[in-house]
Amino acid sequence: MNRLTKSCGALALALTMLVGSGRVNAQDSVATGGGGPAAATPAPAGGGDAAAGKTLFNNNCAQCHAITDEVVVGPGLKGVLQRTPGRDWLHRWIRNPMAMVGSGDAYANQVYNKFNKIPMSSFPNLTDADIDGILAYIEESNAAPAQAAVGGVAQERGGGGASAENGSGGGFGAGPSNLFTFVLVALLVVMLLVLGVLLLIVTLLSKAVSSPASGTPGAETTPFIQRLRTGLANTVNNSTIRSVIIWLFILVVSKETVDGLFSVGIQQGYAPKQPIAYSHKLHAGQYKIDCNYCHTGVNKGKNATIPSANICMNCHGVIKKESPEIQKIYAAIEQDRPIEWVRVHNLPDLAYFNHAQHVNVGNVQCQTCHGEIEKMEVVEQRSSLTMGWCIDCHRNTEVNTKDNAYYDKLVALHRKQSKMPLKVANIGGLECSKCHY
Repeated sequence: MNRLTKSCGALALALTMLVGSGRVNAQDSVATGGGGPAAATPAPAGGGDAAAGKTLFNNNCAQCHAITDEVVVGPGLKGVLQRTPGRDWLHRWIRNPMAMVGSGDAYANQVYNKFNKIPMSSFPNLTDADIDGILAYIEESNAAPAQAAVGGVAQERGGGGASAENGSGGGFGAGPSNLFTFVLVALLVVMLLVLGVLLLIVTLLSKAVSSPASGTPGAETTPFIQRLRTGLANTVNNSTIRSVIIWLFILVVSKETVDGLFSVGIQQGYAPKQPIAYSHKLHAGQYKIDCNYCHTGVNKGKNATIPSANICMNCHGVIKKESPEIQKIYAAIEQDRPIEWVRVHNLPDLAYFNHAQHVNVGNVQCQTCHGEIEKMEVVEQRSSLTMGWCIDCHRNTEVNTKDNAYYDKLVALHRKQSKMPLKVANIGGLECSKCHY
C-alpha cells in the first residue's frame, strides 16, 4: 500500500513538471504554390480573345475601372458595348480619348463632363484585336459572375511547384522536429490515464482497509489524506524518484532552449504599424490594382521598391482628397520629406535575394512568399523566410522551361539522368554561392 502511494506521488510530481514547462511550440505549415491544371479558357466572345483581354485589362485598365457597374475613378464597364456608340468608337476612344473630346464628339464630352473632367490615359499601342479582347473579357465576366469571381479575384499561384509556407524538415534552419513534442504529449496522456487508474485502486483499497475489522468494533485506521501526505513526503525523499524528476526537467528545458534558438531572427507574424494606414485588401483586393503598378522594381530589380508619393497621387490627386490618411501624403509632398514606411519582410545581410529573378524569370506570384496579400488589411510576414524554407521551395519547384530555348540543353541533359521534372535544385538552386556572396 505504501509503495502504491509513493508511485502516485511520483506520477503527480512528474505531471506537474510536464504541465508547468512542456509548451507545444509547433508552427503551422501552410503549403502555397501552383502547378495545378489551369481552368479551361472560355470561348472568345465578340471576336476577341478573352484570356488575353484579361491580362491587358489588369495591366492597363483595372486601376481606374471595374468590370462591373461599380464606379472607381472612371465608370464601371458592365454593358459598355451596349451604352456606347459602338465598337469602332471604343477603339478610337481608348487609343486617344482626349483627341475625341477635343473634336467635339458628343458622347465623349458627355462622359468627360460626367466624371469631373478627369482625363483618361491614352493607349495608342493597343491594337483592335487587343481592345476586342478586353471587351470580350468584360462581356464574359458579366455573363458568368461565378466564373468571373474565380478568374478576376483569385490570383494564380506561381512557381510551378509547391513551396512550404513555414519551415519544414529537410532544410537547414527549418526549425526543430516536432517528434519530441509529440512524445511528451503522448507521455502526458498515458501518465494521466495511469494516475487515474492508480487513484481509483487506492480509493477502493482505502475504503476496504478503513472498514472496521470483524470482531474488533471501533477499530480505527489512519485517514486516507494523512497516508497520502506521508506517501508524497516519502516520494520526495526517494533519491531515484528525484533523479527521474530532474532528468524530466532537464529534457523539457533543453527542448525549450533549442526551440528558442531556432526562432532567433525569425519575424513570422510581424505586422508593424505604418505611418499611413494603407489597406492592401482595399487596393489589391477590392479594386484589383496590380502589384506591379506600385512596386515598380519587382520585374527588373533586386528589390520590389516601396512606392513613392507620386504614385499615390496618380489616383489620390482626385480621389478621397479629404481623407485624414491621404492628407498625410499631401503633407509629406509639401514638406519635401519621404514617407517613412516600416519594412515588413527583412532578410539578413548575408543572404541575397533578387525579385526579378523569381518574378520575371521564374513566374513566381507574390502570394507564394507573401501570402494572400490582397486579403490583408495590415500587411504581415506570413512565411518564415528561413534558409530551410527557401531550400524546400527550390527542391520542390519545377523550372518553367516552356518556350524558352535557354533551358533546352539543360532539359536534355537532365532527362538522360532522371525521369523526374527539372527542379530549381537541379540547376544550381542549392549552391551556397547563389544566395551567400
